[in-house]
Amino acid sequence: MERTIHEEKQFEKISFAEVTYPASDHEECKFDQCDFSKSDLSGSSFADTLFIGCQFSMTKLSNTTFRNVRFKDCKLLGLHFEDCSNFLFTVSFENCSVKLCSFTKMNLQNTRFIHSALHEIDFTETNLSAAVFDHCDLAGSIFDGTKLEKADFRTAYNYSIDPERNRLKKAKFSLSGVTGLLDKHDIQIDL
Repeated sequence: MERTIHEEKQFEKISFAEVTYPASDHEECKFDQCDFSKSDLSGSSFADTLFIGCQFSMTKLSNTTFRNVRFKDCKLLGLHFEDCSNFLFTVSFENCSVKLCSFTKMNLQNTRFIHSALHEIDFTETNLSAAVFDHCDLAGSIFDGTKLEKADFRTAYNYSIDPERNRLKKAKFSLSGVTGLLDKHDIQIDL
């Protein structure tokens, strides 16, 4: 069966919820207010694509390709990004609600997370070198064996990062955020 190719196409207010999306290729497409809840995007490819105001809840991403993909104003719940194809995987998140998602062992070098709630995200053994967490809430997110060299946390908050279990060389933190590096010691700091 031949794969469908979509170039410069706009998809608006379409529900793909609870369906297996036909494996297809997308280049320079825009998905506006679409619902991918409990859908299966396995094997599909998205390059230079924008998802704006879309819903992703328990969406299957087995061997899905995201290359230069932007998520803006989206809600993403329970996604396993580590199931995606890691070839040229590049994403960014702006003003998104990302909860209970996993990026375990992925290469997210230089990834930008902007004004987003990143709650209970698993970044175990993830390469987040030079990643930017601009005004992001990282409540409950897991950093364990994570490469955070040159990552920027200066405006991030609610994170808990153990400097002994993560690589932090030249990472950037604000003075008020340094307390997130001392959580394991259960000490009280008055600022």
